[in-house]
Amino acid sequence: MAYVISDSCVSCGACAAACPVGAIAEGDTQYEINAEACLECGACAEQCPVSAIAQE
Repeated sequence: MAYVISDSCVSCGACAAACPVGAIAEGDTQYEINAEACLECGACAEQCPVSAIAQE
């Protein structure tokens, strides 16, 4: 299951910088993960300062 970013995202960009495949991009109101590109490695969740990323 791919990771998803919840509404508690503060748009800091730490997750995007940590993603090894560039599956995370800034959306209209918060960062978003492309589920098809996500490797499910968890690197993004480890870097999120507000724990806004979890597996779906």
